[in-house]
Amino acid sequence: MRVTKFEHATLTLRESGKTLIIDPGSFTSPLPDLEDVVGVVITHEHPDHWTPQHLDRILKAFPGTPLFGPQGVADAAAEYDITMVAPGDALSVEPFRLQFFGGRHAVIHESIPVIDNVGVLVNDTVYYPGDSYTAPEVPVKLLAARVGAPWLKIGEAMDFVLAVAPRSAFGTHDMTLSVAGRQMGRARLTWAVEQNGGEFFELDPGESVDV
Repeated sequence: MRVTKFEHATLTLRESGKTLIIDPGSFTSPLPDLEDVVGVVITHEHPDHWTPQHLDRILKAFPGTPLFGPQGVADAAAEYDITMVAPGDALSVEPFRLQFFGGRHAVIHESIPVIDNVGVLVNDTVYYPGDSYTAPEVPVKLLAARVGAPWLKIGEAMDFVLAVAPRSAFGTHDMTLSVAGRQMGRARLTWAVEQNGGEFFELDPGESVDV
């Protein structure tokens, strides 16, 4: 399976000629050269993780593509046909098997309501947590680890990587950072993944890793 990072929080996964898209949001440019899209996962309702413009482009190119998200996404994107998912759910959009974890977004501030969020494990291999620190409590081969966010403290991000103990990881959720800030965050997460013998990949937008 080939995992490609795009700006900020967006990923595509390619397997057997099919594509799964995760969190096509407002900090991400229109996704180029998409082929055979079979599903879109939206982990939560914040606009840096989905926009109508992205969904319209995807659905125009690939009509009927199923969209998956928690209740909060279904409410925020009411004009779209969202298949609601919750922690503990598992489903398949061939060749992808999706398992969902978590339930709630990380706390930003006590004045801001906590919203729905799901993490997704794809093909028992790649874990993308959305904006939460929920560890899936199953082996993870490749972790998409957040580098920066208004709710993120780098020590907590490091602890999350230590808890998941993936075989490898790369940084996501990084468009709010300067170049220096992104490199500092990547260095901290590299240390964390290496504590359990893992490897950190420094992926920039458009770069991929095979798992």
